[in-house]
Amino acid sequence: MTVVPLRAARVYRSENAERSVHAWCHKALSQWPELGPLPPVETRLGPTQAFRGLGGAGTPVLVLSGINFNAATTVPAARRLAADRPVLLVDPPGQPGLSCNRRNAGSRMEAYGEWLNELLPQITDRPVVLLGHSRGAAIALSSTPNPLVAGLMLLNPAGLTAAGVSSESMRATLPWMLNPNEQTSTRLIEFLRGPSKDTGCEEHRSEAEWLTLVSRHCRTNSMPTPLYGESFRSWAGTPVTVATGSHDPFFSPARLHGPARRFLHTQVRTIEGAGHLSLYEQPEKVAELLREFDA
Repeated sequence: MTVVPLRAARVYRSENAERSVHAWCHKALSQWPELGPLPPVETRLGPTQAFRGLGGAGTPVLVLSGINFNAATTVPAARRLAADRPVLLVDPPGQPGLSCNRRNAGSRMEAYGEWLNELLPQITDRPVVLLGHSRGAAIALSSTPNPLVAGLMLLNPAGLTAAGVSSESMRATLPWMLNPNEQTSTRLIEFLRGPSKDTGCEEHRSEAEWLTLVSRHCRTNSMPTPLYGESFRSWAGTPVTVATGSHDPFFSPARLHGPARRFLHTQVRTIEGAGHLSLYEQPEKVAELLREFDA
């Protein structure tokens, strides 16, 4: 039974806004014909849409995207991961995408952790690696270890520590929020990504188009606050990889090193040349790290 809080806020600013976002998502998802939608799952946070893409013989991976990203925006990266393994993509309720269009203003990461616990056995009967990017990592850490989780890959992870904030991040984010257009969205993408010579490539343009759409039509979330470290010590018995970009402005290797070692007993793997969007910038490197879970 679907349970949606009575005072849940709408993600979209209008019905037309919702239609525009959904149309963009469907178009992006169609670029991977082998990616199939699963039947919507009724959860405590509302209907949830997941997708499955066939892949190689490796352990399947379930991708939990970061803030303002979703299944549709992850298609190019997911297609590269699928060379090694089946890929599951999911749109969390209360986020821009194809799941429930309302969110509880007071909902915490713990609620999303419970949502993931509820969702997982309904979309897979095989153990999967949970790949949580940014906010998705905080969701993964908030869930409970169980036999369907073969491992955790926490990429540019929120939840382990507070995000770094700088005047540069404000200069990139505020214009995008106040005046979303191709120029301000491109500037935000350039800030989030690591050094790149090709800022006009197709993937950059698609990401900028999406972020413009999100800022114009959606009520977006902020970065999650750090989780209570003791709460995810239970993951100590599960294979865990923590990785981040060498140029991540929010979660640098130095910022993550202490909490990763203290709470998860692991080192931080650095993806050289990447920023906060490592999954999208260097999916080949992410695929390489995922292969370690197959050993």
